[in-house]
Amino acid sequence: MTETETLTDDTRYRAVDSRDARFDGVFFTAVRSTGIYCRPSCPAVTPKRVNCTFYPTAAAAQGAGYRACRRCRPDSVPGSPEWNHRADLVGRAMRLIGDGVVDREGVSGLADRLGYSARQVQRQLSAELGAGPIALARAQRAQTARLLLQTTQLPVTEIAFAAGFSSVRQFNDTVREVYDRTPSGLRAEANGHRPGTATAGQIGLRLAYRGALDSDHLLDFLALRAVPGVEEVVTDGASGVRTYRRTLALPYGHAVAEVDGLAPGERPDRGWLDCRLQLTDLRDLTTAVHRLRALFDLDADPGAVDGQLGADPVLGELVRSRPGVRSPGHVDPHELAVRAVLGQQVTVAAARTLAGRLAEKYGAPLAEPSGGLRLLFPTAAALAGAAPEDLAMPDARKRALRGLCAALADGTVRLDGGVDREEAAAELLALPGIGPWTVGYLRMRALADPDVFLPSDIGVKHGLLRLGHPGDPKSAAVAGAAWAPWRSYAVHRLWASLTPPVGENPPKGKRGKTVDGASGSGSA
Repeated sequence: MTETETLTDDTRYRAVDSRDARFDGVFFTAVRSTGIYCRPSCPAVTPKRVNCTFYPTAAAAQGAGYRACRRCRPDSVPGSPEWNHRADLVGRAMRLIGDGVVDREGVSGLADRLGYSARQVQRQLSAELGAGPIALARAQRAQTARLLLQTTQLPVTEIAFAAGFSSVRQFNDTVREVYDRTPSGLRAEANGHRPGTATAGQIGLRLAYRGALDSDHLLDFLALRAVPGVEEVVTDGASGVRTYRRTLALPYGHAVAEVDGLAPGERPDRGWLDCRLQLTDLRDLTTAVHRLRALFDLDADPGAVDGQLGADPVLGELVRSRPGVRSPGHVDPHELAVRAVLGQQVTVAAARTLAGRLAEKYGAPLAEPSGGLRLLFPTAAALAGAAPEDLAMPDARKRALRGLCAALADGTVRLDGGVDREEAAAELLALPGIGPWTVGYLRMRALADPDVFLPSDIGVKHGLLRLGHPGDPKSAAVAGAAWAPWRSYAVHRLWASLTPPVGENPPKGKRGKTVDGASGSGSA
């Protein structure tokens, strides 16, 4: 059985019987004889087939009256990979719910962002996922509450509101229903088993993923593009573990986030990355976690991606030698849009330097620096009014940057997870100075589209040439057709084949341009 196989109840049961962790988060198993629901890889004795009911979401299992298994903690699984690649209403809604939109704006706010009525959204989600937006958001709030109860010493009342509940009573009732424990009992259950942080606003957690994960690729990619003062990659001298650190602008405040890569020699399928968050407002926890997961592409299905690309005659050897390469997203689509324009026709280093200067001039400073982190990246509104002399780029690109920032600031162009990707691409292309490369790059990273190809990109060209394949845009597009629906991952494979570890010099293209996939050779 493979992850791409159409799932029936029989194939789901086979996954449960074999404790196949690849399906954690794809579906949940509810057991009538015990009244609990589990992840497919739960180590408990496999239930009889007749007692099993399968649900697409934890919220659906909870709505049917089942409580979460204490042994396998089904609320801590990676998200379904469907929400990465689906562009329909349900996929868009799930991305917004994951970002906390229902908690902040209600179902009406979710519906407005999606361009549908609240009734249509409720009907579609209920029909396909077995739960509406309120139930899905409630399940997410329960997970956040458990995390805060078991990793901090915050008072229960503070946790209730930080997790997004409107009242302590609602919080207590939900925790009892989902976990069959009082909040104090849930906290006591974790004592001595999980490390906790004792101060408000500092959270230690694990970010789960499925399959293999090449954290070196992710950290190399992010380190090469790290904006000074906003993000950095540091290495622990004793363990050799590299850590990505950055500031986050969030709905209620800001945060400093740290995510550790895997230790040298550690198995790529360990299943989680260690993360630490320092939040100015705990209500931002769910949103911060969701955005970091998107940045590291932790809900992906590497079995499906590597299975297809690994069978390709052009990419196969790259995939077999380096499993688990992800397609990084971003924590802030507006920031990424700015940086994409800054990267048009220049080297990565030049774009990073210019982004750092703009951050110094227009970014908000942290009250207290944290290591090398001092700034929040400037907002689109701030950069829309940037002085021309602060933009060290050709006049056409200045106009493109300011026009893009104005469109993002006033909502003419949206890049959140709920937008229709085709509509967003058309709106971007209508802006002066925004061409196909920039739009493709934003679709791939800001909108988490797994099937974007950049045939005119210089990194794609040189990656194909290195593999003995013609690198001109037409030949590249022909080769890329075989890599659908995972062409974004193919692009990263080609870029990674050219990018040595940070600290070494990447190869050069014409006129000294760095060949690492960050130059927008196809953009206007």
